[in-house]
Amino acid sequence: MMTDGVSLAGSSPKAPASRAPASKAPVRDRRRDRALIRVWLGAVIVMIVAMIVVGGATRLTNSGLSITEWKPIHGVIPPLNLAEWQEEFAKYQQIPQYEMLNKGMTLDAFKSIFWWEWGHRLLGRLIGVVFFVPFVLLWLTGRIERKLVPPLLGLFVLGGLQGAVGWWMVASGLVNRVDVSQYRLATHLLLACFILAATVWIRRGLAADDGEDRVASLPLKGMATALIVIVFLQIFLGGLVAGLDAGFTYNTWPLMDGAIIPARVYDYDPIWRSVFEDVMTVQFDHRMVAYLLLIGSFVHAYQAWKLVRRSRAARRARHLAALVLVQAGIGVSTLLTVVPIDLALLHQFGAAVVLIAAVSHRRALSPPIPIES
Repeated sequence: MMTDGVSLAGSSPKAPASRAPASKAPVRDRRRDRALIRVWLGAVIVMIVAMIVVGGATRLTNSGLSITEWKPIHGVIPPLNLAEWQEEFAKYQQIPQYEMLNKGMTLDAFKSIFWWEWGHRLLGRLIGVVFFVPFVLLWLTGRIERKLVPPLLGLFVLGGLQGAVGWWMVASGLVNRVDVSQYRLATHLLLACFILAATVWIRRGLAADDGEDRVASLPLKGMATALIVIVFLQIFLGGLVAGLDAGFTYNTWPLMDGAIIPARVYDYDPIWRSVFEDVMTVQFDHRMVAYLLLIGSFVHAYQAWKLVRRSRAARRARHLAALVLVQAGIGVSTLLTVVPIDLALLHQFGAAVVLIAAVSHRRALSPPIPIES
């Protein structure tokens, strides 16, 4: 058959135009991304621990009420000349703490307490920046997996809430009191430690894990969880002790007011007020929970030794028990020496270390966060 002089039968079919190969989306190295995130969260954890210790110093030096206003942005700039210092000092002179405890204080003495509180607030702001800026950069560059975004955003929200709780605490001491409410101080401390624990939990969940020790250590999860609860309870009680200055009383050990169980403990009416407002009861409870934590940590270490003797879980349990023992020793020394600031801050630091160890140990007993493709 001929068409326009061209034989169709003999013609070869026209080859289709070649297509350019489709470009592939770059494949992320999630393990490398997670290592970077762990470094970032590690820096945040160090700063939170520093914040907890500086907060303790602020309480021990009675500095927390030296700044009587909450200025989240403008407050980052301290007084820069004599007139500004005098203006700040005049505001402090209007509150009951000055009138009843520090009347006649010099400007230089005021500066010494001002710098503690200013440093505490500045460190809080820096933690916000160190958390938020890398978070945004890592998120925009695709290094944060989608499932990690909500918990990390949650940490940022909790950090903002902590700032508000801090001011709520300070406000309680500006009218009709010479110090802050022990309820609010303990809440502020507990929230800081919850943020610390949540950060440690997320960071530990991003670690590589072969699962070998974890499977064998499953029976340890219940006791490890209970230890975290006890640590939080002890930290809350420690906040009450600090808020009531209870560590400056009954400075003997193991006896308290001449007995293991003092005669006037839980003496308030109604009885629940003793738990939160009675100096004797608050210190007694702090001692008793310390004993409970110490016993529980050693029972857990023995349990791990019996069940998974040569595992990483058993080593972590032993290390946790050792840390609790050291922390108890620091606590007793702090009490017997009537709360010198160096030992008191070491005790506060020790509480944060014990919490980190307990949370990290418990998280390691659960599967790590699966890696997204």
